[in-house]
Amino acid sequence: MPHYRSRDFTSSRAWGALDIAQLNGISVRLHWTDQPYHWHVNEGEEVFAVLDGVVCMHYREEGEVRHLMLQAGDIFHAKAGCEHVAHPQGEARILVIEQAGSE
Repeated sequence: MPHYRSRDFTSSRAWGALDIAQLNGISVRLHWTDQPYHWHVNEGEEVFAVLDGVVCMHYREEGEVRHLMLQAGDIFHAKAGCEHVAHPQGEARILVIEQAGSE
């Protein structure tokens, strides 16, 4: 059975990913980043779990931009249609579970 030590994972580019599993059209990926992503809306729901580091998650709710400071162990659930963008505060490792092929 494969074992992953998330804190040891790095990438040569921001948002580089290690594919962990494909589960009936759902991807499970470990990301490393030290740069913000971009505003986006996933095709379905997304579960975003901070494994290492701190991430400021910006999201739109009722037309207003809000933010949450996510620490290691925190989870953000972006429902379908939720516009959001992640801003790591330094290096971060994040487990993302979403529909395969989502951005």
